[in-house]
Amino acid sequence: MNIFVAKLNFKTTSEDLLALFEQFGEVSSAKVIVDNMTNRSKGFGFVEMPDETQANAAINALNESTVDGRTIVVNKARPKTENNSGGYRNRY
Repeated sequence: MNIFVAKLNFKTTSEDLLALFEQFGEVSSAKVIVDNMTNRSKGFGFVEMPDETQANAAINALNESTVDGRTIVVNKARPKTENNSGGYRNRY
């Protein structure tokens, strides 16, 4: 299961995220998303857990918990959607 984690402290690392979720079972990957230009955390990340029961236990336990001084939001990630705009709109 792919898990979305939001409202992370900007100092929280991918390794911190991995350690946090490993308490609930096997973690395939844990990644804090960083801005390519500044190399600074964007305050959210994704965790992949192969066992759905363990993933749900982690979501239930960690959602709205305090990590590194911030109350985080944890839920099942939604699938990516196609977006043809490319982030830029021509207004003329």
